Amino acid sequence: MPNGYREGRYRSQDDIDLYFRDYGDPGSTELPLLCLTGLTRNSRDFERLALHYAAERRVISPDYRGRGRSQYDPNWRNYRPEVYLNDIRHLLALLDVHKTVVIGTSLGGILAMALGALQPVAIAAVVLNDIGPEVASKGLGRILDYISVDRPERDWPSAIESLKRLFPSLSAATPEDWQRVAEGTFRMGEDGLLHFDWDVALVKPIAGSSDALPDLWPLFRGLPKVPVLAVRGGVSDVLTEATFERMAAARPDLMRATVPAVGHAPSLEEPIACQAIDALLGRLTA
Repeated sequence: MPNGYREGRYRSQDDIDLYFRDYGDPGSTELPLLCLTGLTRNSRDFERLALHYAAERRVISPDYRGRGRSQYDPNWRNYRPEVYLNDIRHLLALLDVHKTVVIGTSLGGILAMALGALQPVAIAAVVLNDIGPEVASKGLGRILDYISVDRPERDWPSAIESLKRLFPSLSAATPEDWQRVAEGTFRMGEDGLLHFDWDVALVKPIAGSSDALPDLWPLFRGLPKVPVLAVRGGVSDVLTEATFERMAAARPDLMRATVPAVGHAPSLEEPIACQAIDALLGRLTA
């Protein structure tokens, strides 16, 4: 494993070719981590976190259909949470993983809550990264605006400058950090330009829906009685401070961590986030 992980592929039940990264020892007796990304992101986002924990446990990080190295779906109507959930459950069955700690960023956190309802005995703990039972409309609108149209860049420096302008509150601190963010956002196209590393059609089921976002509070309240950690970016426009407080009131045992001066979404590499995840995992072995 020269990169520290194994690359895997599998076919979804509707025959879409899907990709995942598999870190660590599959035979480890420690509970594995299942890392679920945000709406347009891919498995690269969790590389440092995965390598940090791979010495002691298995870490699985899939690319949803239409992202990264997974196949784009010819039918955009399949870009829906229930389809992603089916793909994830199929992957867990394929890997013979029966119980896992789910770390979900943004959309990944919504999928984590849904997995808790569908397969409660398979969930050992949950990390909700900058997501909760309510999604602030301002943040959602900003995200949908950005992701729905391809915005080609001529080279990596211009791509990085564009990201810095659009997302000044990311926790990327060094040129290397920004390069990683860019490489998780863009891919080189056949035209020699950098294009978004996702199918822009994936926004259609959201943008084309006249319905409001579903009520996610039942999913949150229905999470199994396992350790749950909520991480919030201190200046997030997706998970508001008010919703963060309501989450704590609804679940008094909720572990919480706020990453100051960071927007949507924390990388989970920040010291505060790392310490909080370590504390959550410590509860599982105490």
